[in-house]
Amino acid sequence: MWMQNYNPMNNWVLSTAVAAVPIVVLLGLLISEKVGAWQSALAGLLAAMGLAVFVFGMPANMVMAAAGFGVVFATFRILWLIVAAVFLYDIAVKTGQFDVMKRSIAQLSGDRRLQAVLVAFSFGAFIEGAAGFGAPVAISAAFLVGLGFRPFQAAVLCLIANTAPVAWGSIGTPIRTLATVTSLDVEALSATSGRILPFMSLIIPFWLVRTMVSWRETFAVWPALLTMGGTFAVVQFAWSNYVSYELVDLVSAVASLLAGAALLAVWRPKTEWRFPEDAERDAAGPDGSHAALTTATVAKAWMPFVILSMLVLIWGLPPVKSRLERATIVAIATVTGRPSEPAKTVKPPLHTLHLKIAKGAAITGHETPTDKDLEKAEMDLVPLTSTGTAVFFAAVLSGLLLGLNPVQMARIISGTLRRLVPAMAAILAMLALGFVTKYSGMDAVLGLAFTRTGSTLYPIFGTLLGWLGVALTGSDTSSNVLFGNLQTITARKLELSPILMASANTTGGVMGKMIDAQSIVVAAAATGEGGREGDILRAVIWHSLALALMVGGIVWLYAHVFPGMVVTR
Repeated sequence: MWMQNYNPMNNWVLSTAVAAVPIVVLLGLLISEKVGAWQSALAGLLAAMGLAVFVFGMPANMVMAAAGFGVVFATFRILWLIVAAVFLYDIAVKTGQFDVMKRSIAQLSGDRRLQAVLVAFSFGAFIEGAAGFGAPVAISAAFLVGLGFRPFQAAVLCLIANTAPVAWGSIGTPIRTLATVTSLDVEALSATSGRILPFMSLIIPFWLVRTMVSWRETFAVWPALLTMGGTFAVVQFAWSNYVSYELVDLVSAVASLLAGAALLAVWRPKTEWRFPEDAERDAAGPDGSHAALTTATVAKAWMPFVILSMLVLIWGLPPVKSRLERATIVAIATVTGRPSEPAKTVKPPLHTLHLKIAKGAAITGHETPTDKDLEKAEMDLVPLTSTGTAVFFAAVLSGLLLGLNPVQMARIISGTLRRLVPAMAAILAMLALGFVTKYSGMDAVLGLAFTRTGSTLYPIFGTLLGWLGVALTGSDTSSNVLFGNLQTITARKLELSPILMASANTTGGVMGKMIDAQSIVVAAAATGEGGREGDILRAVIWHSLALALMVGGIVWLYAHVFPGMVVTR
């Protein structure tokens, strides 16, 4: 058993500075553009491993195991999903369906401002609710590129848009996890989060469009932005407060899309805003020289994404996941010739790490670690239950229905893999880095620095703690695991609401999603902008901090001015 040490320098300022070194190395090199994303991540990883052993005192075999665990997680949870999503996009392009999709969107609205909100915000939120992880950015960014958006701009738009829905991503996984680690009521956490984020859901569509055009051109389409953002916000509030937490994103996203489509059927902006390079297409009309689209043609073009949405949603349902796990266990037992042995989990523990690392008292609130204070390390080695598998099956099924044979699809995915090699190397190194900082306690050291404020300011700094957690781990769920219990402990010490501060962790965390390294690499890979990760980070970092501070402001008001807004059941 090894216990994490959150003050190895016997000075919290120095310990915090040391813990920040790997992140500073990673982000500094990424922004400098002197080396590629994978080289930046590798440098950060090596720094983290060295500090974990020689400063934090973590056994070297545990450090190596943590890095390896990150590689395994990245392979089955992230890379598999990205490859499958880009493969689906490539199939749609190869078969000419993306051209039809572009034309169908143009018929709904040729205005690039509204297309950005429809795809990046509303459609992206649907994918977030069903799949989470890197899927919303990968799929919606590739979608925007297919519509004719500049790749860099598509990456930035989708990173900014993938914020407000994240707290209920993957069928409510972050909220459910937060309730588990804090022992707080899941519905109270969901309802309180549902009283914080709807304000941001209303703002995000305006924010997105403002990144593209001036304020005057933004407010020129205010009816559509208010309709789509407002519908999403109202349904997000109502569903999270009066129904349940699992389907918040899915229902809100569908309502937003339908409301936007209904409005655009009866209202259009006075001036259709397009890119300068769209001038020739504008002169030829929305569809150029193409024949008019029929309902059947449009349905066929959208079929891959309809199949994708259905399979991802089905894959995310707990009963389906359990059956897939059971089928996988039986298949493994049959292949290995041991069908009579009792079925075990498809997530075997990594014995070097699993339940061998204890969190310290500063995080747990008590000196003697309990079983709940031990870090788990269970590997998901079988991809059958992962979202990537659902996306891959959607791609293959779509390819077959669109007339591709297995050989053609093999060539397409081969090209997909070749294109993604640099991005895959970067993600492997970044996830290894993230797991080393997590298991060594470096993430917790950085988080503890935020708790050294009084009750007056802690609602803001507690929100930024969640933001930091997602920026470091790349996952709102992981941030809730990392800092959720710390938030409740600090809240009780400062006589604040534990429900509010735990909710602040997950709602503030969503604004850190756009600057975490893996999201940036996913966005760059999906748009073909590999090598410009530093540019993307510089473009979104101020958006991320500004939005996080807005959430912090809402949390502060609930803590000190409107405490009745916090659900206490």
